[in-house]
Amino acid sequence: MNKSKWGRGGHLMNNSKWGPIGVGVATGFLSGLFGVGGGILMVPCLVLLLGMEQRRAHGTSLGAMVLISASALGGFLLEGSVAWAPGLLIFAGASVGVTVGTSLLDRVPIRLLRVGFALLLLATAARFLAIAPDTDGHSDITVALAFAYVACGLATGLLSGTMGVGGGVIMIPALILLFGFVDPTAKGTSLLVILPTSIVGTLRNRRSGNIDPKSALTVGTSGVASAFVGALGASALSPRLSGILFAILLIVSAVQMLRHANDPSPSSEAI
Repeated sequence: MNKSKWGRGGHLMNNSKWGPIGVGVATGFLSGLFGVGGGILMVPCLVLLLGMEQRRAHGTSLGAMVLISASALGGFLLEGSVAWAPGLLIFAGASVGVTVGTSLLDRVPIRLLRVGFALLLLATAARFLAIAPDTDGHSDITVALAFAYVACGLATGLLSGTMGVGGGVIMIPALILLFGFVDPTAKGTSLLVILPTSIVGTLRNRRSGNIDPKSALTVGTSGVASAFVGALGASALSPRLSGILFAILLIVSAVQMLRHANDPSPSSEAI
């Protein structure tokens, strides 16, 4: 007997583990290579390929990212490409910003925010495509710089809370273009922030029932190895090639944001 069934909208939901495994492997590699959560790929796959309901897909994606981001972070740690103090300062701001952003969901025109954010992503992508950022590493932390990191986290959290996206596509350009991080360290530090954010969000989604624990575990476990490989490969990319590939990711993110500009706001995902 065929164990597959047709999900919402005529999409095939595969009850075997091959569908979630494929999603996990692909998303894990993306997470490791670019230092992002991977939700920009995982959520559409869960909805369109596995027939999962949209809000539940966001929660499941966030749960899977706990394992995937931990593995990817491990790869960057081995390469010494994680800035602990800046990452913790950014997380401190993000934890406040995401709480405030979530409370603004019913007060702010979400469509306007999503369109504006998509335009920002496109402008950032153009900057990466035009010329490789000239960076020589982040500076030692001063009081002013510490406040700047917290402000970066606050802005990241606000955008995450109001638009249902995670922090990777925001943090990495900010760390490279504003704070002078070299590419691998920006990615590793981004994952350092994403990991605890994913844990907190998953606990919240579990209380509200917006997660499929079995699928999250399957997808997350499947992406552990590929995330680690992607993280090791990230350090081997030239800054120019890395910038071009990341610009493509930003463009894909912007297009998806515009396509869903009128959708109700989902729970935050780690991107």
